[in-house]
Amino acid sequence: MQPQTIKAIGYKDNLAIDNEQALQDITLDKPIASGHDILVEVKAISVNPVDYKIRQSRPAPENEYAVIGWDAAGIVTAVGEDVSLFSVGDKVYYAGDLTRSGSNAEYQLVDERIVGRMPASLSFAEAAALPLTTITAWEMLFERLQVPVSDSASDKNGSDESANDVSVLVVGAAGGVGSILTQLLKTRTSATIIGTASREESVQWLKDLGADHVINHQNPLHDELQKTGITEVDYVISLNNTEEHYEEIIKCLKPQGKLGLIDDPKSLDANLLKTKCLSLHWEFMFTRSMFHTPDMIEQHRLLTDVAKMIDAGEIKTTVAYHLGTITAEHLRSAHQMLENQQAHGKIVLEGWSV
Repeated sequence: MQPQTIKAIGYKDNLAIDNEQALQDITLDKPIASGHDILVEVKAISVNPVDYKIRQSRPAPENEYAVIGWDAAGIVTAVGEDVSLFSVGDKVYYAGDLTRSGSNAEYQLVDERIVGRMPASLSFAEAAALPLTTITAWEMLFERLQVPVSDSASDKNGSDESANDVSVLVVGAAGGVGSILTQLLKTRTSATIIGTASREESVQWLKDLGADHVINHQNPLHDELQKTGITEVDYVISLNNTEEHYEEIIKCLKPQGKLGLIDDPKSLDANLLKTKCLSLHWEFMFTRSMFHTPDMIEQHRLLTDVAKMIDAGEIKTTVAYHLGTITAEHLRSAHQMLENQQAHGKIVLEGWSV
């Protein structure tokens, strides 16, 4: 019996995005669920910087196409024999595993322990915008940096003085991670939130999401920070161009402050952190799935908690661009927007052309 085939988008060579072969419409055999895997019919995807970085650098398997993509929402169509968290018909959202075939396919296998039940109030496209950036933002804030959570987050003058005194500078705050991170800070903490952006639409985007101040990262960060009346901050979260801003970031941090980052600087001089006794924290949301850590299920719990927050109206989806159906042409456009740093929020694609 011939295996069923599915639509997908993949590449064989690491090509520039303006080349039509950089991402191609292809067909694959439909995968089969076993173990802790669920088989998801992918209804919508979103695109992240990790997508184009992998497309540019990771070779495809010999004589095969590489299928990437790490954000999806869809419907469970089959479950492995060890699955206990989901059933056929459940609507789910997830970021997936960097070491496995990605979400740019009609059907995808994903371990149930890194999957969440989709927020009931969102469409597939709205939900697909969230998983990777939400996990990254949550783990950075509350696991890596341990920013204090406040019971009076909506009241900056509440009684929790240790939480109310906290200040956080987010470099590159208008992007996908920054857009959800700003909301999590606003909802779960009483921190003063300073975001950086340079374009007018990005500045307004951040203000609408709850940033207390927005400064221009095209100017020296320490000078810009002073304009807000804040001399130094407790935390800096650098989401892009860390190497470019590194010395300014150190100037902005209070003694014993914390720096968190997610991008890929070629080098950072750790000695510059010594005088202020600053600590450096990496966040890489794929670590749990790549190494099958004992606490891998925490990402399932995290996505479940966030879904409840969304359905309660506490935070919202970060979709900024809907580029149409899931095709190679539309996906190439999404990659190009991200490579050129032309986007704020998240880019989504939805549905497969007939």
